[in-house]
Amino acid sequence: MPHTLPSLLGALTTEPGRPRLTWYGDGGERIELSGAVLVNWVSKTTNLLVEEFDAEPGTVVVTDLPPHWRTLVWALATWWAGAHLRVVDDSSDPAADLSGADVVVTATPNRWTTPDGTRPRGTELVAVALPALARSFGADLPPGTVDAASAVMTYGDQVGYVAPAEDSSPALTSAGETVSTAALTGWAGRSAAAPGADGAPTAASPDGARVLVRAGEGTGATSWLLAVALDVWARGGSVVVLSDEISRELVADPARAERLQTSERVTWVTV
Repeated sequence: MPHTLPSLLGALTTEPGRPRLTWYGDGGERIELSGAVLVNWVSKTTNLLVEEFDAEPGTVVVTDLPPHWRTLVWALATWWAGAHLRVVDDSSDPAADLSGADVVVTATPNRWTTPDGTRPRGTELVAVALPALARSFGADLPPGTVDAASAVMTYGDQVGYVAPAEDSSPALTSAGETVSTAALTGWAGRSAAAPGADGAPTAASPDGARVLVRAGEGTGATSWLLAVALDVWARGGSVVVLSDEISRELVADPARAERLQTSERVTWVTV
């Protein structure tokens, strides 16, 4: 099992054409990324962070992105750059969340602007359009904001030298918990195991499983998705991620849920 991010990304491309991330979003959106395509997205996004913002170990990237396939890409890119990802809830206080932040990655840029409509001083702002086919954010942005939809694809497919983060460097902060670079995959394994009916953790997905993930919403949902995806990928598997809306639709229509699981060849379902 890979225990570092570089080895994890390398493992994702051992079978480059194999699906590793499938997303079912609102309005019938379906996106599928093979290992090679996923790593390509992560490479381009890493290059944006490094070249545009000089991201490196010690850089703090704050995000309030919801559980979404793009969130997984930005998280992996942040860690590849050696930076520290701070996941915040979209209902938290932006002023407090900005403390120590170098870059904010968000789908709601206006939430982070000052009363006069400008970016917070000393903090870079990246606006992420969530629809898969978006080629721009589609709305006016504060001056100096990077529009990820139009910017990411202009960056290179190969990541050059980036200084590796030390094992003790913070990789992730969420809900008051900070996880070091060395502890990231271990954190993922622990966090992905949801409590069962008896209060004990459920079994982890088998190695190589095709795992259905109900992304959910609210506090902790984004961090939980990050944990499950990292754990599944470390075990050589792939994830099929459902938005909260699609999850609720499938709960109300078991036959449709069964058809989806069959068509996606799902072998494991998260609780």
